[in-house]
Amino acid sequence: MGLLEVSNLSHSFGDKILYKNAGFTLFKGEHLGLVGQNGTGKTTLLNTLIGETVPDSGDIKWQKNIKIGYLDQHAKIDKNITIFDYLKTAFKDLYEIESELNKIYENMPTDSSDDALNKASDYQNMLVSSQFYEIDYTILKIADGLGITAFGVDNQLSTLSGGQRAKVILAKILLENSNILLLDEPTNFLDTEHVEWLVNYLKAFEGAFIVISHDFDFLDKITTCILDIEFKNIKKYTGNFSKFIELKDIKKESYIRQFESQQGQIKKHEEYISKNKARASTAKMAKSRQKALNKIDIMAAPETTPKPNFKFTSLPISNQKSLIIENLEIGYDKPLLPKLNFALDSGEKVVITGFNGIGKSTLLKTLTNNIPKISGDFAFSDNIEIGYSEQDLNWNDKSLNALKIVSAAFPDLSDRDIRKYLAQCSVKSKNVMQPISTLSGGEQSKVKICMLMMKKSNFLILDEPTNHIDADSKEVLKRELLNWKGNLILVSHEPTFYEGLVDRIVNINDFNKL
Repeated sequence: MGLLEVSNLSHSFGDKILYKNAGFTLFKGEHLGLVGQNGTGKTTLLNTLIGETVPDSGDIKWQKNIKIGYLDQHAKIDKNITIFDYLKTAFKDLYEIESELNKIYENMPTDSSDDALNKASDYQNMLVSSQFYEIDYTILKIADGLGITAFGVDNQLSTLSGGQRAKVILAKILLENSNILLLDEPTNFLDTEHVEWLVNYLKAFEGAFIVISHDFDFLDKITTCILDIEFKNIKKYTGNFSKFIELKDIKKESYIRQFESQQGQIKKHEEYISKNKARASTAKMAKSRQKALNKIDIMAAPETTPKPNFKFTSLPISNQKSLIIENLEIGYDKPLLPKLNFALDSGEKVVITGFNGIGKSTLLKTLTNNIPKISGDFAFSDNIEIGYSEQDLNWNDKSLNALKIVSAAFPDLSDRDIRKYLAQCSVKSKNVMQPISTLSGGEQSKVKICMLMMKKSNFLILDEPTNHIDADSKEVLKRELLNWKGNLILVSHEPTFYEGLVDRIVNINDFNKL
């Protein structure tokens, strides 16, 4: 038996079937990547495995006494404690044992029985074998690997950005010493060096894990098998992501041939039945054909998600400097960085890099006047119109659907025109009327990109635009940005996306050298 056995799993959302009678097994030590187009049900599957989502039918069996670590980047946490105290909660069982041990020691003057001494000895051995007295070192080691120590483990959780908070939650999951990890997009808020640290950590992880990621370089390095959701089925492949792509292309072609062959057989049966069911001499044979037709296990039609067609509406741009930054201090209560001095030429494209938490998103929010500057100045040229997309999937009202959200931003457009724009971004018509919170991260990201391309601009400011979107969408987005004639400031942790796209790669620490 495997660590996890899933069988006959079926689940739908409205009239959309995610999986039908699907199943797979996770074995000890397997490092599994979960992939599929946006909206196929990857996150829903993880939620189903831990019991947060109830499927329409099917069996999910975990091996007994399994400890599961699940990365929920939106988990509710006590924001009034420090990062370090929060990370210590990963060892709450050991702290409870320490508390029981201390009670025995406190009662020693009145109770020094053999039973008490034996309990104390057992507790002490448990703490030593679990490396309890090295907890502080272990916490700092993980925190440093993920870049958390850079923004201070003594800071309160309430001071963190969304990306910093996600990293802290990931650190706690890794500290919990689980047998199985379920990780949904763990690299979304990690910089290159911290992604590499996580790669090495997961490659050495002795337990099993299931990881959802659209960073295929990352998946290629950490996986020993792939779980693919397609055609309302869940198919498991042996090997890393590159091997999976090779095998999938072969199997996909085979599936399409089998589907077309079956459709041909069904059509022949239906034509024969239609022609012969009313004639007395052939009615019996037609009835026999109908019974045979009813017994056919009809294959799901191969669904091909059309590639989006992102087209940004560009305004003319002058030949002068587009942006000049002089002695700019950014931050909240205090500056995050030294004074920044920087300039962009007309039509120049740059990517801003630097470890998470250093201030990349804060800089973009300052330049777009979403937060005030502390001191200094910045100025765009007179004709600049900014198109800005933040990295978080924030919506003022998550109960609204995509149509209403876009309509509120562009009230002069008809519903028909808005639907055309959404379709152009490969947001399916049946998803347009669903609450935005029920869409996958990739589908929500496409709604954001849709709103961005509907706005006329000549200066794009994009904060991690590839978070959540699939490979096809990344390819189209990169191609459109290559053709973009205006300025671009991009924050991205994916070198494969921004290399060959931008004119300059700028580490935020080097701004004052420019």
